[in-house]
Amino acid sequence: MPTPVILDCDPGYDDVFAIWLAAANDAVDLRAITTVAGNGTVDHTALNARVACTVAGVRGVPIARGAESPLAQELAPADWIHGANALGGVDLPDVAMSLDDRDAVALIADVLRDSAESVTIAATGPLTNIAHVVQRHPDLLSRIERIVWMGGSTGRGNVSPFGEFNASTDPEALALVLDSGIPFTMVGLNITHQALITREVRSRIRAIGTETARFGAELLERFCSTYDAFGDMPDGPLHDPLTVAMIIDPEVATTVRARVDVELHGDHTRGATAVDLLELAHRRPKNATIALELDVDRYWRLIESAVAALR
Repeated sequence: MPTPVILDCDPGYDDVFAIWLAAANDAVDLRAITTVAGNGTVDHTALNARVACTVAGVRGVPIARGAESPLAQELAPADWIHGANALGGVDLPDVAMSLDDRDAVALIADVLRDSAESVTIAATGPLTNIAHVVQRHPDLLSRIERIVWMGGSTGRGNVSPFGEFNASTDPEALALVLDSGIPFTMVGLNITHQALITREVRSRIRAIGTETARFGAELLERFCSTYDAFGDMPDGPLHDPLTVAMIIDPEVATTVRARVDVELHGDHTRGATAVDLLELAHRRPKNATIALELDVDRYWRLIESAVAALR
């Protein structure tokens, strides 16, 4: 049986591939796509989710606009990586579907309420929408099988020495979700930086020859160029689809149970994820599954198969 999934995202080059993987793989029953401010404003991320579906011919999946700002701070979009509209430098087609009349929180609540099975949430942006669900619909949290979130890190950050972008954009939301008791998997920079978009990978995607592959190859080239310019990484990492890949195939990554907390107050560490891999906090329960090592070939086979299955 396919896993019922809600994809909560902030497209973003790499979120587009997460949408495609969730829509194309038979192991996933994609029930909804919800968008949040992060890589760009929510106006841009909501549009970009529709762009991703338009290009790939994905139809029948409701797309809802979500939170426009973090819980407790101003939004600082990742325009230095993703451009002013979060898909910068790429010609965007006219979209072929409209947004759902519901906002993201209402759509998530309705999917949870109406599903015969518990639903997995793949989250690839700041956790603002999910935090609002926790706050407004505590009666529905038992309907969430687990959250698989791209964010945080067991080591280095990418917007500060210790802070990863999704965690640092809304650390209060992350803290609230971690405290909710919902089963939680963290897919951090420590593993996503193993998913490098090499020239060989880009060539294989382009060679698929479909409209989706052509658009995807443009996204990957642009993503790598911005990572090279701002992070000295000519082969950028394709972070976000790993959340969906782990739902499809648990063998794509090794994991460990650990305690995770997010720093809310440090002048130099706000947004940092403190992951207790050494089990030093013996009296504090382990509250997350942490992805550690990536089967790189297995991951890219999933991505390429999804692109090839779409229009």
